[in-house]
Amino acid sequence: MRLVPQKLTEPLTWRLPKLVFVNSMSDLFQTGVPDNYCEAVSRIMVTANWHTYQVLTKRSERLRELLTGKLQFAAATENIWWGVSVEDRKHGLPRLDDLRDTPAKVKFLSIEPLLEDLGKLDLSGISWVIVGGESGPGARPIKREWVVSIRDQCGTYGVPFFFKQWGGVRKKRTGRLIDGRTYDEYPQRIPMPIPDRSRCLEFAEAFLANIKGIIEQSSLVQVTV
Repeated sequence: MRLVPQKLTEPLTWRLPKLVFVNSMSDLFQTGVPDNYCEAVSRIMVTANWHTYQVLTKRSERLRELLTGKLQFAAATENIWWGVSVEDRKHGLPRLDDLRDTPAKVKFLSIEPLLEDLGKLDLSGISWVIVGGESGPGARPIKREWVVSIRDQCGTYGVPFFFKQWGGVRKKRTGRLIDGRTYDEYPQRIPMPIPDRSRCLEFAEAFLANIKGIIEQSSLVQVTV
C-alpha cells in the first residue's frame, strides 16, 4: 500500500457535506504509517469540518497514544468519529478499553463481524454501535441472542444502534431485520458553515506546501498490513 498525500486536500473541494469513511480498505494507524501523516490527515478533517469522518482501526493502542498526544487537537471535534473493531472478547474488548481511555468526543464500536457473545459491555462514553454478521463463502455464524443482547444494552445506555446485516453466504436473503424492523441509528451530525471556494483553495495550496516532505517520501513508505 502507498500513501497518497496529494489526495489529502480533496475534502476541501467537496461543496456538499459528506459522511466519509476514512481509509475504508485499510487502517490509518497501521504500523508503518508515519505519525506526521496521521497528523496531516487529521488536520484536513479538522479544517474541512462541514464533513463528518469515520476513522476505524484495529490498532487501538496507537490510536490511544496519538489521541492523547500529537492528535489531541483532533480528538474533541464532533465531526470526527473515532472507532475500533470489536469482533470478539479476546481481541475486541481490549480495544474498547483503549478507545474509552482517549479524549475523543465521538467514540464508536464496529462490532462486525460479531463472532461470539460479548457479554455485559460498559458502553459509558460510547456514541455509536454498529453490529453485523460475517458474509461471503466460509462466513462464520452469528446468533440472534448475541445481537439482541447488544441492542438492548445500547438501549439501556442510550447509545444509537445500527444493525448492518445478518450476513452468511447469501446476505441478501438473510437481510437485516431484527424483530421485524431495521435499526439505522446514528450519532447526531452537527451542521457547519462551508467556507467559500477561494478560501478552501488557498488553504489546500498552503497545506500541500507544508507537507512537501511527506509527498517526496511517500513512494518510499512501506505499510505493514
